[in-house]
Parts: sequence; structure tokens; C-alpha cells
Amino acid sequence: MKFFLISDNIDTLMGMRLGGIEGTLAHEKDEVRAALEKAMCDRDVAVVLITQKLVNESEQMVYDLKLNRRYPLILEIPDRHGSSHISTSISKYVREAIGIRI
Repeated sequence: MKFFLISDNIDTLMGMRLGGIEGTLAHEKDEVRAALEKAMCDRDVAVVLITQKLVNESEQMVYDLKLNRRYPLILEIPDRHGSSHISTSISKYVREAIGIRI
């Protein structure tokens, strides 16, 4: 089982490759669709990582796949274009899960 990255940023792609995660660049909805279809057809891919910006641009398509397909898991990851701060998100999750404010 392996991970597959769909990114709009070469820096994110290269960083993930250093960690052993293969992927592809996509900038348009058609490129995102083609990359997702490629990942969905590869039975070795267990998790598809897709950058936040691409999810925002192809929101309906990505969420349809998340709801209607059980495999592979599609995860949205922040990148340099992301508007959310990861520490804020983690604090929010902890507060909602166990009621403790960090």
C-alpha cells in the first residue's frame, strides 16, 4: 500500500518525493480529475493526498469521490497556499474532542 500526492506546487511534490511519496502536479480541474482517476485505478494506492488549493478548486468532484468511494482514502493537506494555520486546526480538534482549551 502506498501514498499518492496531487499537488499544485513543485516544492510540495519534491518534499514528498524525498519522503518516498510519488505524485503529480496539477493546476486545472481536468488535470486534477485525470490524476484522481489514475490514483483510483491503481490498487496499490491506499491514500491520496491532495493539496488544499486543489480541493478548493475541485471541491464538488473531490467530495463526491470521498462520499461515494470507499477506497482509496482521500486526504486534504495544507500547503503554502493554505489559509488555515495547522496549530489553530489542531487546537480546535482537541477542544471539540475532549473539551480542553490549549
